[in-house]
Amino acid sequence: MNQDEFDLGGRVALVTGGSRGIGRAVALALARRGAKVAVASRKHEGCQAVAAEIESAGGIASAHACHVGDPSAITAAFDKIDARYGRLDILVNNAATNPYYGPALEMDLAAWQKTVDVNLRGYFCCAVEAARRMTRQGKGAIVNVASVNAFRPMNGQACYSMTKAAIVNLTQGLAKEWAHLGIRVNALAPGIVETRFAAAIHEDAKLRSSLERQVPLGRIAQPEEMAGAVIYLVSDAASYTTGSCVTADGGWLA
Repeated sequence: MNQDEFDLGGRVALVTGGSRGIGRAVALALARRGAKVAVASRKHEGCQAVAAEIESAGGIASAHACHVGDPSAITAAFDKIDARYGRLDILVNNAATNPYYGPALEMDLAAWQKTVDVNLRGYFCCAVEAARRMTRQGKGAIVNVASVNAFRPMNGQACYSMTKAAIVNLTQGLAKEWAHLGIRVNALAPGIVETRFAAAIHEDAKLRSSLERQVPLGRIAQPEEMAGAVIYLVSDAASYTTGSCVTADGGWLA
């Protein structure tokens, strides 16, 4: 019998930072493959808009206001997902922040701390909460969204790049630790993507042109171009893939 290994029907997915950009694109893609999607982000209105998109297309979704820089907010969001769906099969750790863009010598500690709290502690706390639930069915998939900055930091992004490198290492550590529980943990390293998050880069015409010349495919990515890699990593097609980091960067790191 032929089976669609990319079918996510019956599975429940949580996407953090799901109200816009890569998160929104991933949430919509997961729903198209049959998953029920919990859309989480700081502002409920943005999450609700994406959930409404999913439902208008015939899917099932819910909106959850959650600031991943706040551990108590993470716990509350997972409790609500428990109440709504009773299980969790997929986590896409995507919410991130980069409050400071500039020389490391001029970065204040508050901005450094915020970056670490969201990009590292937030990812770790969400992954742990997800794993506790995934162990109930003996199976689950987590994708941590990192960045090519993890391997080749851009100027003015020393702290942000540090957190993304740590996410790749965290992914490898959790993959080894949770493999026996049936939980796969992988990472996605996007290149430059045209999102509001990266507006400081792609809205600067001179900088954008310079970067596009360095990308072998010759352009900046669209958010939807990140979704396919996530679908693969959370699906049964990737049943033997864990601890990996997939790059989607137009050849930037080649």
